[in-house]
Amino acid sequence: MKNCFVLVMLLSLLIPSAGESYAGELFKKKKKKETIEEVKRPVVKKKNKYETLMKSPGIVTAKGDFLTIHKVGQKIYLEYPLKYMDREILVGGTVSATSEPMLLRVGYKYNDPILYRVVKKDSAIVFNKPNLAATAGEDKPWVKRAMEKNYMDMQANSFSIHSYNADSSAVVIDVTSFIKDNKSLAPKISAGSISSSPVSGKFSFEGVKAFEDNASVEVSQPVEASVSMLFSKINLGQVATRSVITFLLLPEAKMRPRVQDSRVGIFFTVNSASDRMQLPIRKISQEKDGFDSYILSNRWRLEPKDMEAWKRGELVEPVKPIVWYVDDAFPDEWRGPIKEGILIWNKAFEKIGFKNVMVAKDFPKDDPNFDPDNLKYTCVRYSPNAEANAMGPSWVDPTTGEIINASVIVYNNIVELINNWRFVQTAQLDPRVRASKMPKDVLDESIVYVISHEIGHTLGLLHNMSASASIPVDSLRSASFTQKYGTTPSIMDYARFNYVAQPGDKGVKLTPPELGVYDYYVIKWLYSPIPEAKDMWEEAEIAQKWIDEKAGDPLYRYGRQQLMLRIDPSALEEDLGDDPLKASTYGIKNLKYILSHLNEWIEDDVDYTHRMQLYSAIQSQYMRYLLNVLYQVGGVHLTQVKDGTAGEAVVSVPRAKQKEALAWVIKELRNSDWINLPELINQTGLAVYPSAKIVAGISKAIVAKGGHVILSSHVSKEKNPYTIGEFYDDLYAGVFAPTIQGRKLTAADRIMQENIFNNMISVSSKHMKGDAIQSLNPSLAEIEAYELCPKGLMEVLHSHVQNIEEELGMNVLAREGLSVEFGQSASPFQDEVKIDAINNSFGYNQAMLKRVVTLLKGKLASANRDDRVHYEGLIFVLEEMKKK
Repeated sequence: MKNCFVLVMLLSLLIPSAGESYAGELFKKKKKKETIEEVKRPVVKKKNKYETLMKSPGIVTAKGDFLTIHKVGQKIYLEYPLKYMDREILVGGTVSATSEPMLLRVGYKYNDPILYRVVKKDSAIVFNKPNLAATAGEDKPWVKRAMEKNYMDMQANSFSIHSYNADSSAVVIDVTSFIKDNKSLAPKISAGSISSSPVSGKFSFEGVKAFEDNASVEVSQPVEASVSMLFSKINLGQVATRSVITFLLLPEAKMRPRVQDSRVGIFFTVNSASDRMQLPIRKISQEKDGFDSYILSNRWRLEPKDMEAWKRGELVEPVKPIVWYVDDAFPDEWRGPIKEGILIWNKAFEKIGFKNVMVAKDFPKDDPNFDPDNLKYTCVRYSPNAEANAMGPSWVDPTTGEIINASVIVYNNIVELINNWRFVQTAQLDPRVRASKMPKDVLDESIVYVISHEIGHTLGLLHNMSASASIPVDSLRSASFTQKYGTTPSIMDYARFNYVAQPGDKGVKLTPPELGVYDYYVIKWLYSPIPEAKDMWEEAEIAQKWIDEKAGDPLYRYGRQQLMLRIDPSALEEDLGDDPLKASTYGIKNLKYILSHLNEWIEDDVDYTHRMQLYSAIQSQYMRYLLNVLYQVGGVHLTQVKDGTAGEAVVSVPRAKQKEALAWVIKELRNSDWINLPELINQTGLAVYPSAKIVAGISKAIVAKGGHVILSSHVSKEKNPYTIGEFYDDLYAGVFAPTIQGRKLTAADRIMQENIFNNMISVSSKHMKGDAIQSLNPSLAEIEAYELCPKGLMEVLHSHVQNIEEELGMNVLAREGLSVEFGQSASPFQDEVKIDAINNSFGYNQAMLKRVVTLLKGKLASANRDDRVHYEGLIFVLEEMKKK
């Protein structure tokens, strides 16, 4: 029955309905046939943009666990996984190749990386800059509401979604312009007055790489380098560069930050929400009336594998050790001491319960996944340039202060620097260094020192320039003391080698310690776990008590490096001991001994090159001995002190010490001709003898100390402090003593009188014109002696900058070329100080000029011809100034 019903239905479909003609039926059949034919035609699918992209000619793809990155000609695309939305990334650049390693070094991170939070908004991907200006100090609803409404993120870049990948797990965005036009990612030289700008029209993408948690693009772009000095600009030419621009995924589970304590020298992280200001982070709570602010210490994430074992006092390994890879470009004989300099820091970590924190390896030769451009790898890199230095830059997560990656860059001529240091500071006692080339044992221990110092920076430690000032000078001549402490309580000081030790001292250690007591102390504060603390604030309270225990002990004092404001004589580079006058007296005695044997000790030097190099180093060392003492004049010791603990924040150098220091320097300048070695100088060309240049340079620096004396007396707690009036009295009595006594002047006398007199006239002239004078900044002589600017650059620019200083006055170079390292506003240590409101020097300056001219006029008749001409010249200069 069912089959019959189906048959009837089929027949009914074949019979035309009423009103339909046969022709109509044929038409319907034809139309139906055509429709069937159309269905059989190939279906043209809509183009898929991702598939099209992947089929682009010449496409280069790098796929990593985090990002996949594509290079299509001169376009760069990121495949950003959706699962990583709302996560934070760092984007920054590192030099991978250069045409001039003196200006840009391989491995150098030329900018702090930029922090972004990646979000998906409608049909776009947005890179937001997280607002780090404030954090919640209390877990309460009102704090959360206040934070949401007042500290929102800032949108930085928006990218249209190009497409989704094949399984729709990631979006594809075009980041070509983001990389190419982003000035913060462009390679740059930024060192003092040296600057650079990218050369337009010569940008190109070179390649792409992808790794576990980061991906990178290598770009080629030359920069135009120049030096700017006031109204003058010197073009240094173009420098070709290749840089690796890296996108790095930050950990989702953040490290607990450690709040910085300014009584220890640690690199710090601040509010980076603004590109122009570095400000402390605000803590939003009602614990205090007003904001409480803080900064974060930079440190590696160091956690015990077995916390319970660590609590029991057992040595445990960290969850993640700090592994260093040593560049295969280093000379083979350097590798051993480089690794030793890295591993030395394990001694400090063992004191706080960790073992094998620091690991040192060569660049792997059989690991195809190893790449020094991968931020997973922390490397010691070799830079074969003429700079005698090393450096240790790092990348930090600004939300916590966690050090993510670091590099140590060692320049080729560090060996030259070590040779010079060892010779001019220890040749009086160590026969091993009396050679044109240092023996391997000396070279090895010196490289270990340099590397361990730079590794200290990468662990978060700043320079501590006051460390060596804690040691009594005579203790540096003691075998028992120096064998225990070396030359300083911290290798983060610039206390090089023992220039105090005398030729007869036996068994005295001539080098810094492997690690000093201050270094152990800071590693404990920075890296010791505090599992009992419930949060970062409670942790900070516990950690600061460790510093409280050492307050007032000079071995644990932190003295920040000074650049523009150089007023603390106990926090200088290249000094030793607690008494600069005594230490410099010992040092000069040794220099005289070394200089008298220079030609005897240095052989196989037919063109005098090496001897002249050492002779130049002796002159620089002598300048530093003089300046170390001169800084006592107007000196103020600065120490960060917590209320309720031992110590004073501001202490002026006692009046008697300042007077003694000024008299000592003037006496030394008057007797400085011992530094001249005509038999060597005259063999290498025509030149002015060094004593004349030293006397001229130090004389200018003496006049510049007037501003320091004003400030020091202003803050002094002495009943009768050393005042600007007494400073001018002592200057007059000391510099013009032979004139007052009617004695014949020496060449040094005339140079000293002329430079001090002329610089006083310059100060007076500028005051009369209404020019603001800030006399707390260092002079050219100080900048060069302490190498506050790169030595190689200063050698090239010396004549130019000397002319600027002579024309525009002292200290102008420092204001233009040095950063205010001593007074960064975010660090609660010491801001820059201006003395305009208390500067009463003009009257005293004028009175001394008048006093000198009266003296000179009274001596004209009795003076010998040379002295009379000298006096007449000084009188004429002052009278001409008055006419203007």
